[in-house]
Amino acid sequence: MDGNLTGALLFRSNRLSGNLPSDILSLPSLRYVKLQHNNFSGLIPSSLSRNLDFLDLSFNSLTGTIPTTVQNLTNLTGVDLQNNSLIGHIPNLNLPRLRLLNLSFNNLNGTIPSSLNKFPASSFVGNSICGPPLNQCLTINPPSPSPSPSPSPTYLPPSTLPRDTGKKLSIGAIIAIAVGGSALVFFMLLFVILFCIKRKNCQVSLASKGKSLRSEKQKEDFGSGVQEAEKNKLVFFEGCSYNFDLEDLLRASAEVLGKGSNSTTYKAILEEGTTMVVKRLKEVVIGKRELEQLMETVGRAGRHPNLVPLRAYYYSKDEKLLVYDCKAAGSFSSLLHGSRESGRSSPDWDSRIKICLGAAKGIAHLHSSGGGRFVHGNIKSSNVLLTQDLHGCISDFGLTSLMSSPTVPSRPVGYRAPEAIETQKFTQKSEVYSFGVLLLEILTGRAAIVQSSVS
Repeated sequence: MDGNLTGALLFRSNRLSGNLPSDILSLPSLRYVKLQHNNFSGLIPSSLSRNLDFLDLSFNSLTGTIPTTVQNLTNLTGVDLQNNSLIGHIPNLNLPRLRLLNLSFNNLNGTIPSSLNKFPASSFVGNSICGPPLNQCLTINPPSPSPSPSPSPTYLPPSTLPRDTGKKLSIGAIIAIAVGGSALVFFMLLFVILFCIKRKNCQVSLASKGKSLRSEKQKEDFGSGVQEAEKNKLVFFEGCSYNFDLEDLLRASAEVLGKGSNSTTYKAILEEGTTMVVKRLKEVVIGKRELEQLMETVGRAGRHPNLVPLRAYYYSKDEKLLVYDCKAAGSFSSLLHGSRESGRSSPDWDSRIKICLGAAKGIAHLHSSGGGRFVHGNIKSSNVLLTQDLHGCISDFGLTSLMSSPTVPSRPVGYRAPEAIETQKFTQKSEVYSFGVLLLEILTGRAAIVQSSVS
């Protein structure tokens, strides 16, 4: 049982074998079961927790039928049993909250229940089943009984019997028959080979892509550099209640929110509907051990209502990812300056004061963390994110030491104290200056101006 997630059994890709533990799967407190990509065999236990929310037993060697007791699990939102050896009919899973279903590539037979017609065909392929969304089932009428019960064999009438004409087939006809038969055998073998290749590609596609992209906005794969052997190593912080893994994150719909010199930020919508913000880092100059220590410090410092907490991170040689909560209202910069560009009214003074107080509380908490030595490193209006009721929350804190030291100022000069520009070092005092510029921006509604030269 994962210690960071109450009521969850998460053992993905661990090469576990044997029968599924029925005594654990029937625990009333169990809500999430993710045991995909193991070597479990035997039957699926019929006694499952009635509070189960998500069941993933895909890519194992399970046999037997799908228990009919699954019909009673009314809290289920997702069932994934693909790539096993299950047999029998599909139960009528008429569950009100079921949003994800995948029974593909088993040995199931019969008709797909009408309650499951809403799911795509990819949820059922690779079985001997029919009915929407697959092909319609064929109805074969039984032959009518013979009027004569006589067991004697039936012969063709004499007039229809072939007669021996005394002529033999010519050599050309024999050759034509031989060539035609060989061609027929060749095309049948070719069809079988192509079918096997297509089925194998379909399995790989289903396992790697999952659902198709749902948004038509700009998208980009933020997991292209992740090595296969290093997957499923997403590190969550203590107290985090999310139950997705790196594989879920990589196949999510990804919309680019912004690009900078050191990172690219995406909004990722997972299959179960959870929305997260993923920051893909570039030019990280510290090693894995140092990064783990820094992430632990950032995770502890982020436990405050006016800070955007870091929920998880991933580290490999070619890829570094940070995972945050998504703030639906966006940044204060887009609210203040985007309103003017779009013709909408600017935020009123009560809202500006609320945002200002929230940002001040977040910065004060950061400066009191780490023995009073913690520095944000990049305070600006676009790093003040807003909750639905317009409370300001500070984001992107503690990331300065991850990046290589810039030779030219990469951060907005308008927010930086003169001593920070000269020394390229940030202190808590210089960040008070940055917060003062932010207050001026809140009061005037004008963006911080970057001076190209010093007068």
